[in-house]
Amino acid sequence: MNDFASDLEHRLKALREQNLFRELRRIDSPQSPHITAGGRPLLNFSSNDYLGLANDPLLKEAAVRAIERFGVGAGASRLVSGSLAPFHDLEAALADFKGAEAALTFSTGYATAIGAITALMTKDDVIILDKLVHASIVDAARLSGAKLRVFKHNDLADLEDKLRWSSTLKLSGNKLKPGLQPRTLVVTESIFSMDGDVAPLNEMVILKEKYGAWLMVDEAHATGIVGRDGRGLADELGMAGRVEVQMGTLGKALGASGGYVCGSRSLIDLLINRARSFIFSTAPVPATAAAATAAIQFVRSRQGEHRRQMLHDRIGQLHAALQAPPSAFRSAIVPVILGTEQKAIDAAAGLREQGIFVPAIRYPTVARGSARLRITLTATHSSADVQQLARALNEIIDHPS
Repeated sequence: MNDFASDLEHRLKALREQNLFRELRRIDSPQSPHITAGGRPLLNFSSNDYLGLANDPLLKEAAVRAIERFGVGAGASRLVSGSLAPFHDLEAALADFKGAEAALTFSTGYATAIGAITALMTKDDVIILDKLVHASIVDAARLSGAKLRVFKHNDLADLEDKLRWSSTLKLSGNKLKPGLQPRTLVVTESIFSMDGDVAPLNEMVILKEKYGAWLMVDEAHATGIVGRDGRGLADELGMAGRVEVQMGTLGKALGASGGYVCGSRSLIDLLINRARSFIFSTAPVPATAAAATAAIQFVRSRQGEHRRQMLHDRIGQLHAALQAPPSAFRSAIVPVILGTEQKAIDAAAGLREQGIFVPAIRYPTVARGSARLRITLTATHSSADVQQLARALNEIIDHPS
């Protein structure tokens, strides 16, 4: 072997020895409660398709119409080859949906975080993150060059300590650039992707305003399923107008793909001009934008409300079956924390033997010692599906291999 191949094999061996090696599992069916993998039917509890829209005829028809009118590819970035109509329609629908002045869409949720944070913040600024925010947000904060501070998960006292520290920087100013005041951005998720718990947004808004900071909220796992017509947690709490940057994805409850930022017209104009992951990326295919627009229309309809109620019914059913402790808020994400990577791998394998697909989530996605099964429920799961999952889980948890 040459040095390159040897080095790669050494790294892969280390991953396998730590039970951290991952591989792609081919799926030969659309995302739905029932999928086919390797010719075998599986009951699927791995998807973020919370409302069951990824394979819905409404979205597929919208995508097909867009392909027939606009073709498959966008040609180049929207600033180079022109900006196709489906993107403008989607951004208008998003802004109206979120009650914002404007919106901008990106190719992925990851690109959204990278583009927005690096456009807004520089090495002279401060970014304060919840410890459990998504990796894309952490990477974006590091890439911006800003001073980075992390507060304990949902710990308001620790957040205030970090905000108090950042305010001392504002008082001292920038010695190399007199008159320049450091900006402070606080970033959190509304519903956290691995634990399914909720940020204390009311209190966070009060704190960021007390210290003159900005707030960015990632509503990826709340959009479509929480708040009026699924507008998200900030809307449900009456805080949307006090959040400077609303971020989210189009590939979870909305069933399509991509990411978005909603906010003021000035914010969106700045991102168009400064967000590198927007400027230097070929635009997404127009069919996905059309599908996402159809999804927004659906979630705002009576059918959308009915679908959300179905989802919440399934969530309540699983919590009751697992005898989970009562919670003021129940998300569609139900973690079963097992501890070691091997326990999580064994539990996932045990479920697959019973025809149930649930992923084993391991480091670095979650912290060491907190490997888990991450169960996600959808509105299109049946009561019988949830009962089957609960029986299998109780057996694996009570009688591990």
